[in-house]
Amino acid sequence: MLAVQRHKLIIDELRQRGAVRVSDLTELLAVSEMTVRRDLDVLAADGLLEKVHGGATLRGQLSADEPGFEAKSHRQLREKEAIAREAARLVEPGQSIGLTAGTTTWRLAHHLSRVPDLTVVTNSIQVANIFHREPRPDLTVVLTGGVRTPSDALVGPVAVNAIRSLHLDLLFIGVHGATADAGLTTPNLLEAESNRALVTASQRRIVVADHTKWGVRGLSRIAGLDEVHVFVSDTGLPADARAAIGEHAERVLIASARGREGDGGPT
Repeated sequence: MLAVQRHKLIIDELRQRGAVRVSDLTELLAVSEMTVRRDLDVLAADGLLEKVHGGATLRGQLSADEPGFEAKSHRQLREKEAIAREAARLVEPGQSIGLTAGTTTWRLAHHLSRVPDLTVVTNSIQVANIFHREPRPDLTVVLTGGVRTPSDALVGPVAVNAIRSLHLDLLFIGVHGATADAGLTTPNLLEAESNRALVTASQRRIVVADHTKWGVRGLSRIAGLDEVHVFVSDTGLPADARAAIGEHAERVLIASARGREGDGGPT
């Protein structure tokens, strides 16, 4: 396969998935890891992608690019489902929980829809729809209201004012990106403001983010890693990332398609 053919396949894979790992590309392209890394260097120099630890992301993911809900919902499906199953185990009947907008929190909502006696607060139309499919007398769903973003989040003064009057036991946070220095980030300024209000309103905060989110820096900060109690990710999260998160969060939980792998930080 010619280099130009490999480059096209790499870009096509990035556009479909949003992020790729070097190990996945070596298998896809049937070449060595060194060849893949050289290809990524060339594409990065041309401004077509951003290199991150262990792989690459589309360049637009690092600042203000905001894919729609439908586009994001097809990325890392197995990882998101595993993360959702793991995160659902942290919820107990009778709690008040918050779910930010996002495709991973949307997957989590499917697993929480059968937990008894829940109060759910969300600024996500998609998340609220999951709980409204089968109304139950022991389930209360609060949709904040606000202005709709491309990711189907409700934001702005209406959403923020509604959130500020509430107190949540747990908050599950979906993110666009996470780094050790910038913390949790999103490309949407108004969504960051709404998410910060949810962080302030919650007693404990749980991040649900697949491995491709690590090393990605969005335009606006939601919270620092030191404000996170539990970080739930998948087996693709590199060891150094687990260590960096574990220096701040109480626990790092790693979910696999076959079930829970184990903790990556202090309990």
